[in-house]
Amino acid sequence: MRYLKYPFWLLYRIWFYILVTVPIIILFPFLIISILKESWYPFFFRLARIWSKVILYGMGFVPLIKRAQKLNWKDSYMLIANHTSMTDIMLMLLVARSPFVFVGKAELAKIPLFGLFYKRTCILVDRSSSRSRNAAVLAAQRRLKQGLSICIFPEGGVPEDENIVLDSFKNGAFRLAIDHQIPIVPISFADNKKRFSYTFFSGGPGQMRVQVHQFLDTHDLDRSAVDELRDESWKIIYDQLMTFNHQPIIDKA
Repeated sequence: MRYLKYPFWLLYRIWFYILVTVPIIILFPFLIISILKESWYPFFFRLARIWSKVILYGMGFVPLIKRAQKLNWKDSYMLIANHTSMTDIMLMLLVARSPFVFVGKAELAKIPLFGLFYKRTCILVDRSSSRSRNAAVLAAQRRLKQGLSICIFPEGGVPEDENIVLDSFKNGAFRLAIDHQIPIVPISFADNKKRFSYTFFSGGPGQMRVQVHQFLDTHDLDRSAVDELRDESWKIIYDQLMTFNHQPIIDKA
């Protein structure tokens, strides 16, 4: 029975990349204008949210977002979430309406067309290079001073073993949040791995459940609290993922 799904999965992957590419081509003149100045980033962010909606809804995904607390567009935050899929980027753009900047892997800048805008709008980091990591921190500090928020997937990448529910967290996001005294917003993505994992022959339309948790305050904390804050954030997201695993889910396919 599984072999009968292979043609569907192949077409489904092709359709995803069509949905990624076509909006960029259509919006290309506006996207180019939006990246000419760093101060125009909020305009680019609005276009990116349109792009993400086209992909998510075009793939038959149904985002179901619950919020324990709402973001204030006037404030800056450190957004963190579990990382299991390429769709994490699109879903995060849907979850947070206020402009934020991704901190992501430098190698993604090599992707044709997408990489052009990725490297101009995101903070790129090569985790194997201390110089790159330091430059990323400085870039994030500059963006926070501009009133933007930052989004980091603190696992540092997608775990190669898809049986891992949640990998250990790196310290960078929590250190940066404490340094700038901004709240941490833990977010749990329940179904992205099931919907569109890095396993080529897998996935399908259906629900994408999201829980935006209560914010973690960093006021009056110093760097001695980084480990505790990291572990608390990990537990919040992990516990929610385990709760999601025991809830019913609706597939369209």
